[in-house]
Amino acid sequence: MSSAPNQANRATPANPANPDPFAVYFSLNNGLSDTKPSLKRYLTQMKGMYADDAATEALLAQGNPLLYEFHELGITETAGNLAFGTSIVYPGKVGDEYYMTKGHFHTVLDTAEVYYCIGGRGLMLMENPEGEWDAQEFSPGKAVYVPGRYAHRSVNTGTEPLITFYAFRADAGHDYGSIETKGFRKIVVEQGGKPAIVDNPKWA
Repeated sequence: MSSAPNQANRATPANPANPDPFAVYFSLNNGLSDTKPSLKRYLTQMKGMYADDAATEALLAQGNPLLYEFHELGITETAGNLAFGTSIVYPGKVGDEYYMTKGHFHTVLDTAEVYYCIGGRGLMLMENPEGEWDAQEFSPGKAVYVPGRYAHRSVNTGTEPLITFYAFRADAGHDYGSIETKGFRKIVVEQGGKPAIVDNPKWA
């Protein structure tokens, strides 16, 4: 007799550090999932990360906008596992600087990651400790490969939510502290109605 659909074919996992087989739904319309709630990042959680502090305070005086959210599925951070999910960056600007994710290195620095754009437009901004940087465009159907050693952040340069699906080795970890301390060398701002990559005046 065959096992019932969507049921594990064993009583316990062969390796307790690994999850049982599972399926998860992500909407192609908004990137959200009803399997687990998303983690949300508001402007108060990004204070100091935008170049224009006065613009940040002015925006906060009007409210506390949601900048982005992403799904953390709770995959065990063990070698051999694969973490994945969706990231949704909303349209908007702080001063002239587009809404963005905080960005991170991986704790296991040589870890690569791939992002596939489901909807919206934007940039993947990247830099490594040696000072090299790069930016790749997001548009629907385009995948961006982030090599190991590169910090990366998603920037929404469009008028609709920037929705991406991502995957990386689950034991890679996230190093947000380096970005919180130093920022990125480059930022993405609107100049003449178009996105422009310029030096970050706060970069230390």
